Amino acid sequence: MNLMNEIEPYIPKSPSDEIPWNEVHRLFSGTCFPEMGKTKQNPAFHGEGDVYTHTQMVCRELAKNTAFHQLPPRQKPQLFLAALLHDLGKAKTTRLEEGVWTSPHHASTGSQIVREFLWRDWGLCGNPHAMAMRETVCTLIRYHMLPVRLMERENPERKTREVAAIGELAPGFSWKMLCMLAEADVKGRIADDIETGLAQVQLAGLMAHESGCLNGPYPFSDLCAKHAYLSGRNVQPDQALYDNTWGEVIMLSGLPGTGKDTWIHENAPRLPVVSLDDIRTKLRIKPTDNQGLVIQTAQEQAREYLRRKQPFIWNATNLTKDTRLKLAGLFERYGARVRIVYLETAWDKRVERNCNRADAVPESVINKMLGKTLPPTPEEAQCVEWGCV
Repeated sequence: MNLMNEIEPYIPKSPSDEIPWNEVHRLFSGTCFPEMGKTKQNPAFHGEGDVYTHTQMVCRELAKNTAFHQLPPRQKPQLFLAALLHDLGKAKTTRLEEGVWTSPHHASTGSQIVREFLWRDWGLCGNPHAMAMRETVCTLIRYHMLPVRLMERENPERKTREVAAIGELAPGFSWKMLCMLAEADVKGRIADDIETGLAQVQLAGLMAHESGCLNGPYPFSDLCAKHAYLSGRNVQPDQALYDNTWGEVIMLSGLPGTGKDTWIHENAPRLPVVSLDDIRTKLRIKPTDNQGLVIQTAQEQAREYLRRKQPFIWNATNLTKDTRLKLAGLFERYGARVRIVYLETAWDKRVERNCNRADAVPESVINKMLGKTLPPTPEEAQCVEWGCV
């Protein structure tokens, strides 16, 4: 079933259109969407009450925005879907602290919930178009509060370009879309700080425009300059840098059964491979056992290649940003250039491939891994690619 086709009839065609909320509930019954009506908010910022009421108000405000109706046909359902689900994480994170309702990390939590739902239940995975649509929605949800808080950042201009760079991989995403969502989010409330919030969103949009990334990623001169700037080095975005790396280390990323071995065979069959699966087999360690010795052995193999300045492939799941950054940091300290290749396949195809493996990973474990999966973003390495096998 195609969610974008399913959602199309419910997108307001004009500011006066009513959204059939009972049908929307049906679409998202597999998530915590129904729980939003029971989820309370801080009345100082949300006098309208529960999260569901706020969501309805946000969608109505989005429908009033002329710019929303002028979006290309592929972007409009993505933004509308992000508005519908932008606060889904509050149903899981809301708690009472010292008499005040608070929802810490609800944006990142919500984006992860939505990613799992769109991926597994609605099949938005396994082909570049579906993957890009899903990640556009998830990125909008993850950063929907950033425009209001952008100027609190130590370096708001760098953060603006870092977030905009995600549009290289998810072409539907842009700061223009993000500010439209943030504006509707600010207006879709009953509070005393709405004018202040709108001014902050407008300022964020101006920052994105002046930083050259309102409608898409910033046009860095080359990959070396982009990585240096986005990773926090003290360089200017247009500065030409000498690439003194000696060669490339490819880090694969993806769930078990997504075709990483197939990718190696088709794209880099002659490169040596550090494979955590092979090490587990050799050491007779199951995927569900403690992986400390496996990782230690893999890192020693990697260091041997790095000392010899030998390009190689690191073949493991590498599903979280922290894991990838630690590995990339290790490789770069030895002077290597890092290329992260993130891979997906259709859910049923992945299940089939996993079942055919001699060391098949239990599906319950993979479902937990999916809940932690965050596709890599451009600031993580000099080159980041998303692909399907």
